[in-house]
Amino acid sequence: MPAEALRDALEVFWEKGYQATSLDDLTAAMHLSRSSFYACFGSKHAVLMAAVELYADELFARLEAMASSMPALEAVHAVLAAIAAVDAGRRGCFFVNCVTELAPHDAALAAFGQRHVARIGKLVVGLLERAGFTPELAQTRAAALLALVIGTITLRKAGLPAPELLTILNQAQLLLADTTSSI
Repeated sequence: MPAEALRDALEVFWEKGYQATSLDDLTAAMHLSRSSFYACFGSKHAVLMAAVELYADELFARLEAMASSMPALEAVHAVLAAIAAVDAGRRGCFFVNCVTELAPHDAALAAFGQRHVARIGKLVVGLLERAGFTPELAQTRAAALLALVIGTITLRKAGLPAPELLTILNQAQLLLADTTSSI
């Protein structure tokens, strides 16, 4: 798939959402005729899935690089901050936007969404274990941290100001303070 055309499609989907994006919107943004669009991508849904996978894979690669370059707890904070992107405005996270719009009735997207969240969860669990959390506690804390960051993304999209979002995200400190007991 032509990468530049796929990035153009990603931007259209991110701006309009899947349902509101027409084939004309996509072909115009991707600089493709309808026949070229179908020859290259097959369908609007196939383009969306490829765009979501591209976005998620690039995010995960950045998170992995971040996690490997700093001490464990510092890396957890950096990963959460990178996902939350509190200064990124109301556009939201492309991945979260797609999942909330489509996953309830799109099995392929729901399955990909679960795999993507699981791999980020595994990354955070590994960092927490490196920081001294037991495997069981690392698992539950990672789940809570991801819920916190996804909630922060949703509130960002709803228009909460960045300082308020940072206050919420800083509650992660409570989940990271005690490596030995359940809260």
